[in-house]
Amino acid sequence: MNDEPRWRDLDTRDGYDRWAPSYDDEGNPLLALEEPEADRALGDVTGLDVLDVGTGTGRHALRLAARGARVTAVDFSERMLAKARAKAGADRVRFENHDVTQGLPYEDASFDRVLSALVLEHVPDVAAFLRELRRVTRPGGRIVVTAMHPAMFLRGVSARFRDEATGEFLRPRSHVMQLSDYVMGALDAGLRIVSLVERSPDEALAARVPRAAKYVAWPMLLVMTLERA
Repeated sequence: MNDEPRWRDLDTRDGYDRWAPSYDDEGNPLLALEEPEADRALGDVTGLDVLDVGTGTGRHALRLAARGARVTAVDFSERMLAKARAKAGADRVRFENHDVTQGLPYEDASFDRVLSALVLEHVPDVAAFLRELRRVTRPGGRIVVTAMHPAMFLRGVSARFRDEATGEFLRPRSHVMQLSDYVMGALDAGLRIVSLVERSPDEALAARVPRAAKYVAWPMLLVMTLERA
């Protein structure tokens, strides 16, 4: 018998608005796998201007600010931003509401580091999105993009959650992609791929985050480090 719940798809912004109350507290294995990889790819950010594109509840933005970066963080979900603004240290981050698929409201070459964390599956035009990240990055700067690995789609998995208020199983709209779509999107955007990392949960992660157990050794995370070509 298939005990997989019945998932209902909905608009991406609405989905993340409804996900906001529980997003930080679900024991999500993808977040546990991703955060140290993003930190490693970004490197030392002390004194740098950093843009967090699709910041959500500010999990990266707040940590980067605490490490000495000047952080601007944007997202189109006001409820996710409200969670971010309510956290300790939020006064050190400039949080702004903006739909990151509609271009970015910043001058060319404004940032030393640009991070986009777990946003890419929600972007219909990958090359256009990455081209905009390139535009706002300074020459010699770095872009770090993390994404749910496309192999997860083969298991029927995309960003999803159980709504605390209604009990529904919901999926913010995602776009099924292949790894090649992300790689070619970066190249079409005029970016050079410095590194491409694929990560799977291991037994140690599963011991800490039980939801990781069924994905041990399965590709779950993709991290691209990019520079202007």
